[in-house]
Amino acid sequence: MDEKKLKERKKRARAMLRVLRKTFGGRKARTALNYKTSWQLLVAVMLSAQCTDARVNEVTKTLFKKYKTINDYASALLSTFEKDIRQTGFYKNKAKHIIGAAKMIRDKFGGRVPRTMAELIQLPGVARKTANVVLSEAFGVIEGMAVDTHVRRFATRFNLSDSRDPKKIEQDLMNLLPKKDWPAFSNLLIDYGREICPARPHDCAKHPLTILYHKAASCWPLAK
Repeated sequence: MDEKKLKERKKRARAMLRVLRKTFGGRKARTALNYKTSWQLLVAVMLSAQCTDARVNEVTKTLFKKYKTINDYASALLSTFEKDIRQTGFYKNKAKHIIGAAKMIRDKFGGRVPRTMAELIQLPGVARKTANVVLSEAFGVIEGMAVDTHVRRFATRFNLSDSRDPKKIEQDLMNLLPKKDWPAFSNLLIDYGREICPARPHDCAKHPLTILYHKAASCWPLAK
């Protein structure tokens, strides 16, 4: 990325964050998933892949009452656990990964959810996006930026990255904003995608961020 493009993107990203904060009226930038412990947050984020947060919250309302400790998950019968999370979709892989993560945390990390990126991504089914959410939300540790489908989509539409690979997009976005703003930008952009500018084609010319960057209104083919 040349200096001119980098400078333009930094300016745009910071302006976008200001608009997002104004749009959501000072809303605390946090995940919409319900949880009480770092382990519950990890489970909820793993379940949220290809599933709405609202559906995950419905499932975990019962799940967290049935399985109270990491050992409960590590000892769970796979077929039973699959049924317990079936409504979140892709339940077979999710069940295998969650039970596997519980066993690894119990056996390798002393029963405590790891607090570093390097350790978290060792867990089955945990990549940088999930690890970033857990680190930021549960421990206040900022090591990167969570890039979900909404963030990836807007990074393309608002010309913040030339890549479509989540890892590269994350690195590009991290270069555009101060570290302290990474969680807010990611979370508010996700809220924006859910509540204002969904992924399906629609007229978004008058949306707050599109007013800031008009070219975004004509980028649907790139946003798929």
